[in-house]
Amino acid sequence: MQIGCLGDIIFRANSDVVGTAHNITWSGSVRFSEHQRHLNNALTEFAGLNADRFSFDMTLMSELGLDVMSVLVKIWGYERSWEPLTLVFGDKAYGKHRWTIESHRIKMRYFDCVGNLSVAEVSISLVEYVAF
Repeated sequence: MQIGCLGDIIFRANSDVVGTAHNITWSGSVRFSEHQRHLNNALTEFAGLNADRFSFDMTLMSELGLDVMSVLVKIWGYERSWEPLTLVFGDKAYGKHRWTIESHRIKMRYFDCVGNLSVAEVSISLVEYVAF
């Protein structure tokens, strides 16, 4: 069962988990400027919104029908091309518009008998991409 996606990378959850997202974090922040005043308190001024951040971990397993390396190559491609991606969980699209992959980390867990990667844990960090 598909529970969401990042671009065309699918998140699944069922009894035969193929790729599932977990440890999901969505964060945002604002900016302030401080104007120093001689012999007086500093004056704080709201200066705007920072881009939201989104991060999650994803388990990839080849034994259940997924080509782990093809998903990793797709993640590298998205990151290096700064391609804006939609992020969906359930029927909800997250963010104001789209996201770009800011960074990723891969923990290579298991290899098959000929040395092909069969299980990997991928941590992905996204930054909000607003085109206007």
